[in-house]
Amino acid sequence: MPTPGPSPSAVPGLRRNMVTICAMTATIMQALDTTIANVALPYMQGTLSASTDQINWVLTSYIVAAAIMTAPVGWIANRFGRKRIFIICSGGFTIASVLCGLAQDINQMVLFRLLQGVFGAALVPLSQAVMLDSYSLRERAKAMSIWGMGVMMGPIMGPSLGAWLTETYSWHWVFFVNLPFGIFTVLGLMVFMDETKKDLDLRFDWFGFTALAIGIGSLQIALDRGEQLGWLESGEIIGEFIVSGIGFYYFFAHSLTTSKPFIQFALFKDRNFVGGCVFMAVMGLVLYSTMALSSPFLQNVIGYPIITAGMLLATRGSGTFVAMMLVGRLMRFIEARTLIISGLSLTGLSLFYMTGWTDQTGVSEIVTLSIIQGFGFGLVFVPLSTVAFLTLPNHLRTDGTSMLTLMRNVASSIGISVVIAQLTEGSRRVYANLSEHINPFNHAMQMPNVAGMIDMKTDTGRAMADAMVGIQAQIIAFSQDYQLVMLFILASIPLAIMIGSTKATLRAQAAPAEHAVIE
Repeated sequence: MPTPGPSPSAVPGLRRNMVTICAMTATIMQALDTTIANVALPYMQGTLSASTDQINWVLTSYIVAAAIMTAPVGWIANRFGRKRIFIICSGGFTIASVLCGLAQDINQMVLFRLLQGVFGAALVPLSQAVMLDSYSLRERAKAMSIWGMGVMMGPIMGPSLGAWLTETYSWHWVFFVNLPFGIFTVLGLMVFMDETKKDLDLRFDWFGFTALAIGIGSLQIALDRGEQLGWLESGEIIGEFIVSGIGFYYFFAHSLTTSKPFIQFALFKDRNFVGGCVFMAVMGLVLYSTMALSSPFLQNVIGYPIITAGMLLATRGSGTFVAMMLVGRLMRFIEARTLIISGLSLTGLSLFYMTGWTDQTGVSEIVTLSIIQGFGFGLVFVPLSTVAFLTLPNHLRTDGTSMLTLMRNVASSIGISVVIAQLTEGSRRVYANLSEHINPFNHAMQMPNVAGMIDMKTDTGRAMADAMVGIQAQIIAFSQDYQLVMLFILASIPLAIMIGSTKATLRAQAAPAEHAVIE
């Protein structure tokens, strides 16, 4: 009996190339919007006449909506068809982006950002599923290299692009920039993408989805607002953590006792997929937490303008780009777990040297370490994206991509919250310790050259001493944060044993296919 041929979109040529480009533009749009709006918030605040608390909901609404709607992407695509949902979400995201740029008050902005998050949640998992289906097993690493560039480059380039658009034109263009890419994506998907088989018998688990949505939504709100409200000193944050715990409890209790749970737990029977989820969470935490630290360090400690800081951090993207170009070829000869360990080690090494950054750190060191760190990210991301789906059944692929995206998003929120909370508390604690030594009995303060510069009897002298102690406290706090992330990476390296042999698996899977072709 002859084996069925590959779908048209999986055959090399114009159709596959166009589907790949459309998947990439969708990925880049969504990945950019996770960070591009951050730098425009102060400008939006004035235009929209919003308070500090209100303007932060521009970010919170997007994050929460995207987190909640990522979980059901697999079910929706299986039920209604991947092509239809991909087109609807790409179009909806583009329209919501334009509406954000046209918003006249804070209520409209929050509503439109909420819509952006709802439609944008599906773009990354669907684009990954499309890329996996469009390339053969042997080309899977190359496909994930191409796709990974959009996922990794978006967050890295977002702040610098957002700063340039805001200062050169206005904050409205932070959202209008999505329009041409959105139109191209929708038209390309309509013409070149094939529809998947629809499962009309699927029934939606409303209870499971509601419980999971409450759990994820409350957790994301708590993580996003915790820094502003003082974490567990705030009744709101405590309440949100309690509601989140209740939501997750009912979700797991229901899912483990029902015949058709909302999340297909068959995903987690695959060892490689579980390993992919673990390291995707590690990558989400490390990538976004280091971004959350590096930008304020360059601006607040060293004193670079935001565009300059963005350009320096963008060099990390060049390291990622080079690594992703190489890793697709390297996976033919080197085990994925070896590449992942190498990438994590490079990232940990870069963070070790970053613990020594001060206000005197030069541009060459910043650029060098950023490139090394980006190269490490690239070595990790492509192998883990390939490994996660190496042995996963095809019918679970869309559910798997949505689960990986969800893991990365939740981990990134946790990572950002932890490092920012640690930075704030660390700065306060170190400042208090250093301040104890600023007194007339300190011999260093009595030295002629110091006493002549910092006269504690004058307001100017006290202000200068306060500024010096403040900057030193920040430098030490940043160093402690970089050390914390470095230790987390080093602790995750032994988990690579969860990943099986990729070369052996590829040989085992390729043999039946070659045999079928010969027959």
